[in-house]
Amino acid sequence: MGKRVLLIEDEPNIIEAISFILSRDGWTVHTHEDGTSAMAKVLALPPDVIILDVMLPGRSGFDILRDLRDNEVTKATPVMMLTARGQDKDRELAMRLGASLFMTKPFSNEEVRNHVRNLMEA
Repeated sequence: MGKRVLLIEDEPNIIEAISFILSRDGWTVHTHEDGTSAMAKVLALPPDVIILDVMLPGRSGFDILRDLRDNEVTKATPVMMLTARGQDKDRELAMRLGASLFMTKPFSNEEVRNHVRNLMEA
């Protein structure tokens, strides 16, 4: 595949799990743990897919998603939102703001891999 994914997540065990899953599937995985500087990281080397946690230090994933969709460079980049809070209102907000997919934790390895593959094919 040779595609790049940026994982914006602050939980080390989630970072390790997703990085492992996607690296084994041929992806180059970059990670970032802070909401405040997430947009700068995205724009420095725009990825093919972004996996974005809802709750981050400094800034919410919803705010970052809003900025991603307002930016010419990233407005069409597929974004999969991750959250431990699977409430309908969170899912609805994410989709309204332009998320490509909304996934709740915990998740299976296969689920993550398949969703990221599907986002690249869309």
